[in-house]
Amino acid sequence: MGDSFAARFAAARDVHGPLVLGADPHGRVLSGWGLSDDADGLERFTDIVLAAATGTVGLIKPQSAFYERHGWRGVRALARLARTARAQGLLVILDVKRGDVGSTNDAYAAAYLGDGAPLQADAITVHPYLGLEAMGEFVDRAHQSGGCLLVVVRSSNPEGRTVQSAIAGHGLTVDQRLLADIGALNARLAPGRVGPVGAVIGPRSVDPPLDLAAAQGLLLAPGVGAQGAAPADVAATFAACRDRVMPSASRDLLAAGPRVGALRDAAARLNEQFRSLL
Repeated sequence: MGDSFAARFAAARDVHGPLVLGADPHGRVLSGWGLSDDADGLERFTDIVLAAATGTVGLIKPQSAFYERHGWRGVRALARLARTARAQGLLVILDVKRGDVGSTNDAYAAAYLGDGAPLQADAITVHPYLGLEAMGEFVDRAHQSGGCLLVVVRSSNPEGRTVQSAIAGHGLTVDQRLLADIGALNARLAPGRVGPVGAVIGPRSVDPPLDLAAAQGLLLAPGVGAQGAAPADVAATFAACRDRVMPSASRDLLAAGPRVGALRDAAARLNEQFRSLL
Protein backbone atom coordinates (compact mmCIF):
# COMPACT_ATOMS: atom_id res chain seq x y z
CA MET A 1 0.00 0.00 0.00
CA GLY A 2 1.29 3.46 -0.88
CA ASP A 3 0.59 6.73 0.88
CA SER A 4 -2.87 7.05 2.36
CA PHE A 5 -5.46 9.29 0.76
CA ALA A 6 -5.21 11.53 3.84
CA ALA A 7 -1.48 11.97 3.25
CA ARG A 8 -2.00 12.67 -0.45
CA PHE A 9 -4.71 15.21 0.36
CA ALA A 10 -2.43 16.95 2.86
CA ALA A 11 0.27 17.24 0.17
CA ALA A 12 -2.23 18.52 -2.43
CA ARG A 13 -3.63 20.99 0.10
CA ASP A 14 -0.16 22.38 0.80
CA VAL A 15 0.52 22.95 -2.89
CA HIS A 16 -2.85 23.92 -4.31
CA GLY A 17 -5.26 24.52 -1.43
CA PRO A 18 -8.21 22.40 -0.28
CA LEU A 19 -10.76 23.16 -3.03
CA VAL A 20 -12.42 20.27 -4.86
CA LEU A 21 -13.58 21.16 -8.37
CA GLY A 22 -16.94 19.52 -9.04
CA ALA A 23 -17.20 18.20 -12.59
CA ASP A 24 -20.98 18.04 -12.97
CA PRO A 25 -21.98 18.23 -16.65
CA HIS A 26 -25.64 19.13 -16.20
CA GLY A 27 -27.53 19.57 -19.44
CA ARG A 28 -27.82 23.29 -18.70
CA VAL A 29 -24.05 23.53 -18.15
CA LEU A 30 -23.35 21.91 -21.50
CA SER A 31 -25.91 24.18 -23.17
CA GLY A 32 -24.49 27.26 -21.46
CA TRP A 33 -21.06 26.32 -22.75
CA GLY A 34 -22.39 26.02 -26.29
CA LEU A 35 -21.93 22.24 -26.25
CA SER A 36 -24.36 19.58 -27.37
CA ASP A 37 -26.12 17.67 -24.60
CA ASP A 38 -24.81 14.32 -25.77
CA ALA A 39 -21.70 12.17 -25.51
CA ASP A 40 -19.75 14.44 -27.89
CA GLY A 41 -20.51 17.49 -25.77
CA LEU A 42 -19.57 15.52 -22.68
CA GLU A 43 -16.17 14.64 -24.13
CA ARG A 44 -15.48 18.30 -24.87
CA PHE A 45 -16.63 19.29 -21.36
CA THR A 46 -14.21 16.73 -19.96
CA ASP A 47 -11.31 18.18 -21.95
CA ILE A 48 -12.04 21.71 -20.73
CA VAL A 49 -12.45 20.77 -17.07
CA LEU A 50 -9.26 18.71 -17.06
CA ALA A 51 -7.30 21.55 -18.66
CA ALA A 52 -8.60 24.05 -16.09
CA ALA A 53 -8.15 21.79 -13.06
CA THR A 54 -4.61 20.58 -13.72
CA GLY A 55 -2.16 22.76 -11.84
CA THR A 56 -4.96 24.87 -10.32
CA VAL A 57 -6.63 22.54 -7.81
CA GLY A 58 -5.52 19.32 -6.20
CA LEU A 59 -8.82 17.46 -6.37
CA ILE A 60 -11.61 16.92 -8.87
CA LYS A 61 -15.01 15.39 -8.15
CA PRO A 62 -17.00 14.09 -11.12
CA GLN A 63 -20.66 13.33 -10.41
CA SER A 64 -21.20 9.92 -11.98
CA ALA A 65 -24.90 10.40 -12.73
CA PHE A 66 -24.27 13.13 -15.30
CA TYR A 67 -21.98 10.76 -17.18
CA GLU A 68 -24.12 7.64 -16.80
CA ARG A 69 -27.11 9.38 -18.37
CA HIS A 70 -25.25 9.29 -21.69
CA GLY A 71 -24.93 5.50 -21.61
CA TRP A 72 -21.76 3.60 -22.35
CA ARG A 73 -20.13 6.57 -24.07
CA GLY A 74 -20.74 8.65 -20.97
CA VAL A 75 -19.20 6.00 -18.75
CA ARG A 76 -16.24 5.88 -21.14
CA ALA A 77 -15.81 9.66 -20.76
CA LEU A 78 -15.95 9.30 -16.97
CA ALA A 79 -13.30 6.59 -17.04
CA ARG A 80 -11.12 8.79 -19.23
CA LEU A 81 -11.55 11.76 -16.90
CA ALA A 82 -10.61 9.71 -13.84
CA ARG A 83 -7.65 8.04 -15.53
CA THR A 84 -6.28 11.26 -17.03
CA ALA A 85 -6.82 13.32 -13.89
CA ARG A 86 -4.94 10.81 -11.75
CA ALA A 87 -2.12 10.62 -14.30
CA GLN A 88 -1.82 14.41 -14.13
CA GLY A 89 -1.52 14.39 -10.35
CA LEU A 90 -5.10 15.22 -9.38
CA LEU A 91 -6.91 13.29 -6.67
CA VAL A 92 -10.23 11.96 -7.96
CA ILE A 93 -13.26 11.80 -5.69
CA LEU A 94 -15.89 9.86 -7.61
CA ASP A 95 -19.33 10.95 -6.45
CA VAL A 96 -21.33 7.75 -6.97
CA LYS A 97 -23.14 7.41 -3.62
CA ARG A 98 -23.37 3.63 -3.83
CA GLY A 99 -24.37 1.47 -0.90
CA ASP A 100 -25.98 -1.95 -0.67
CA VAL A 101 -25.30 -5.22 1.12
CA GLY A 102 -23.04 -8.25 0.82
CA SER A 103 -21.86 -9.28 -2.62
CA THR A 104 -23.38 -6.18 -4.24
CA ASN A 105 -21.13 -3.93 -2.18
CA ASP A 106 -18.21 -6.21 -3.01
CA ALA A 107 -18.87 -5.63 -6.71
CA TYR A 108 -19.20 -1.87 -6.31
CA ALA A 109 -15.95 -1.75 -4.35
CA ALA A 110 -14.16 -3.74 -7.08
CA ALA A 111 -15.45 -1.28 -9.68
CA TYR A 112 -14.04 1.85 -8.04
CA LEU A 113 -11.25 1.12 -5.55
CA GLY A 114 -7.78 -0.37 -5.89
CA ASP A 115 -5.46 -1.24 -8.73
CA GLY A 116 -7.29 -2.86 -11.60
CA ALA A 117 -10.62 -1.18 -10.86
CA PRO A 118 -12.17 -0.19 -14.22
CA LEU A 119 -13.32 3.17 -12.83
CA GLN A 120 -10.50 3.62 -10.35
CA ALA A 121 -10.79 6.63 -8.08
CA ASP A 122 -8.87 7.84 -5.04
CA ALA A 123 -12.08 8.24 -3.03
CA ILE A 124 -15.77 7.52 -3.50
CA THR A 125 -18.98 8.60 -1.80
CA VAL A 126 -21.40 6.02 -0.34
CA HIS A 127 -24.79 5.92 1.39
CA PRO A 128 -24.93 4.15 4.77
CA TYR A 129 -28.69 3.43 4.92
CA LEU A 130 -28.20 -0.35 4.81
CA GLY A 131 -25.71 -0.15 7.64
CA LEU A 132 -22.08 0.85 8.04
CA GLU A 133 -21.18 -2.77 8.83
CA ALA A 134 -22.44 -3.78 5.37
CA MET A 135 -19.63 -1.70 3.88
CA GLY A 136 -16.84 -4.00 4.98
CA GLU A 137 -15.50 -4.59 1.47
CA PHE A 138 -15.55 -0.87 0.71
CA VAL A 139 -13.65 -0.15 3.92
CA ASP A 140 -11.13 -2.96 3.34
CA ARG A 141 -10.40 -1.92 -0.24
CA ALA A 142 -10.07 1.74 0.70
CA HIS A 143 -7.70 0.86 3.52
CA GLN A 144 -5.60 -1.59 1.52
CA SER A 145 -5.33 0.58 -1.59
CA GLY A 146 -4.68 3.90 0.14
CA GLY A 147 -8.11 5.15 -0.87
CA CYS A 148 -10.91 6.82 1.03
CA LEU A 149 -14.56 6.04 1.64
CA LEU A 150 -16.72 9.13 2.16
CA VAL A 151 -19.96 8.26 3.96
CA VAL A 152 -22.93 10.59 3.65
CA VAL A 153 -23.56 11.66 7.24
CA ARG A 154 -25.17 15.11 7.11
CA SER A 155 -26.03 16.16 3.57
CA SER A 156 -26.34 19.70 2.27
CA ASN A 157 -30.00 19.31 1.27
CA PRO A 158 -32.56 20.19 3.99
CA GLU A 159 -34.84 17.25 3.10
CA GLY A 160 -32.25 14.88 4.54
CA ARG A 161 -32.75 16.13 8.08
CA THR A 162 -35.85 13.95 8.63
CA VAL A 163 -33.74 10.80 8.51
CA GLN A 164 -30.40 12.18 9.64
CA SER A 165 -31.79 13.78 12.81
CA ALA A 166 -33.84 10.74 13.89
CA ILE A 167 -32.89 9.26 17.25
CA ALA A 168 -30.68 6.21 16.85
CA GLY A 169 -30.42 5.16 20.50
CA HIS A 170 -28.27 6.17 23.48
CA GLY A 171 -29.42 9.75 22.99
CA LEU A 172 -27.67 10.07 19.63
CA THR A 173 -29.16 11.07 16.30
CA VAL A 174 -28.47 9.02 13.19
CA ASP A 175 -25.77 11.44 11.97
CA GLN A 176 -24.11 11.59 15.39
CA ARG A 177 -24.10 7.80 15.62
CA LEU A 178 -22.67 7.43 12.11
CA LEU A 179 -19.86 9.83 12.92
CA ALA A 180 -19.08 8.00 16.16
CA ASP A 181 -18.99 4.67 14.31
CA ILE A 182 -16.68 6.16 11.67
CA GLY A 183 -14.38 7.36 14.45
CA ALA A 184 -14.28 3.88 15.96
CA LEU A 185 -13.45 2.35 12.56
CA ASN A 186 -10.61 4.79 11.96
CA ALA A 187 -9.22 4.30 15.46
CA ARG A 188 -8.94 0.59 14.71
CA LEU A 189 -7.56 0.92 11.18
CA ALA A 190 -5.25 3.91 11.64
CA PRO A 191 -4.66 4.54 15.34
CA GLY A 192 -3.43 8.06 15.99
CA ARG A 193 -3.78 9.05 12.33
CA VAL A 194 -6.45 10.21 9.91
CA GLY A 195 -8.15 7.03 8.77
CA PRO A 196 -9.52 5.79 5.43
CA VAL A 197 -13.18 6.40 6.26
CA GLY A 198 -14.42 9.97 6.00
CA ALA A 199 -17.77 11.72 5.94
CA VAL A 200 -19.84 13.98 3.73
CA ILE A 201 -20.98 16.92 5.85
CA GLY A 202 -22.93 19.88 4.49
CA PRO A 203 -21.47 23.21 5.71
CA ARG A 204 -24.68 24.40 7.33
CA SER A 205 -25.41 25.50 10.88
CA VAL A 206 -27.71 22.69 12.03
CA ASP A 207 -28.44 21.15 15.42
CA PRO A 208 -27.50 18.87 17.04
CA PRO A 209 -23.76 19.51 16.92
CA LEU A 210 -21.39 16.91 15.49
CA ASP A 211 -18.03 15.98 16.99
CA LEU A 212 -16.22 16.27 13.67
CA ALA A 213 -12.70 15.99 15.05
CA ALA A 214 -13.50 12.70 16.80
CA ALA A 215 -14.29 11.05 13.46
CA GLN A 216 -10.54 10.94 12.74
CA GLY A 217 -11.33 11.16 9.04
CA LEU A 218 -11.46 13.56 6.13
CA LEU A 219 -14.63 15.55 5.55
CA LEU A 220 -16.12 16.41 2.17
CA ALA A 221 -18.13 19.64 2.30
CA PRO A 222 -20.47 19.94 -0.70
CA GLY A 223 -22.87 22.78 -1.34
CA VAL A 224 -20.47 25.69 -1.75
CA GLY A 225 -21.90 28.33 -4.06
CA ALA A 226 -25.14 27.33 -5.77
CA GLN A 227 -26.53 25.59 -2.67
CA GLY A 228 -25.92 28.65 -0.55
CA ALA A 229 -22.77 27.91 1.45
CA ALA A 230 -19.93 30.43 1.43
CA PRO A 231 -16.27 29.87 2.37
CA ALA A 232 -16.94 31.49 5.75
CA ASP A 233 -19.68 28.91 6.43
CA VAL A 234 -17.21 26.11 5.73
CA ALA A 235 -14.64 27.65 8.08
CA ALA A 236 -17.22 28.02 10.84
CA THR A 237 -18.68 24.51 10.47
CA PHE A 238 -15.28 22.81 10.44
CA ALA A 239 -13.49 25.07 12.93
CA ALA A 240 -12.41 22.08 15.03
CA CYS A 241 -10.64 20.33 12.14
CA ARG A 242 -10.02 22.79 9.33
CA ASP A 243 -7.08 20.86 7.93
CA ARG A 244 -9.34 17.86 7.23
CA VAL A 245 -12.09 19.55 5.24
CA MET A 246 -12.39 19.28 1.45
CA PRO A 247 -14.80 22.02 0.28
CA SER A 248 -16.45 21.29 -3.06
CA ALA A 249 -17.90 23.73 -5.59
CA SER A 250 -19.42 22.87 -8.94
CA ARG A 251 -22.14 24.97 -10.56
CA ASP A 252 -20.80 28.37 -9.48
CA LEU A 253 -17.35 27.53 -10.80
CA LEU A 254 -18.59 25.93 -14.02
CA ALA A 255 -20.55 29.10 -14.76
CA ALA A 256 -17.16 30.67 -15.57
CA GLY A 257 -16.65 28.26 -18.51
CA PRO A 258 -16.21 27.28 -21.23
CA ARG A 259 -12.98 29.25 -21.59
CA VAL A 260 -10.26 27.29 -19.84
CA GLY A 261 -8.55 30.42 -18.56
CA ALA A 262 -11.74 31.84 -17.06
CA LEU A 263 -12.61 28.58 -15.34
CA ARG A 264 -9.06 28.24 -14.06
CA ASP A 265 -9.11 31.81 -12.70
CA ALA A 266 -12.45 31.28 -10.94
CA ALA A 267 -11.17 28.11 -9.27
CA ALA A 268 -7.92 29.81 -8.24
CA ARG A 269 -9.79 32.73 -6.66
CA LEU A 270 -12.07 30.47 -4.65
CA ASN A 271 -9.14 28.31 -3.62
CA GLU A 272 -7.33 31.37 -2.29
CA GLN A 273 -10.36 32.24 -0.18
CA PHE A 274 -10.27 28.81 1.36
CA ARG A 275 -6.53 29.00 1.87
CA SER A 276 -7.00 32.15 3.94
CA LEU A 277 -9.78 30.64 6.08
CA LEU A 278 -8.84 26.99 6.57
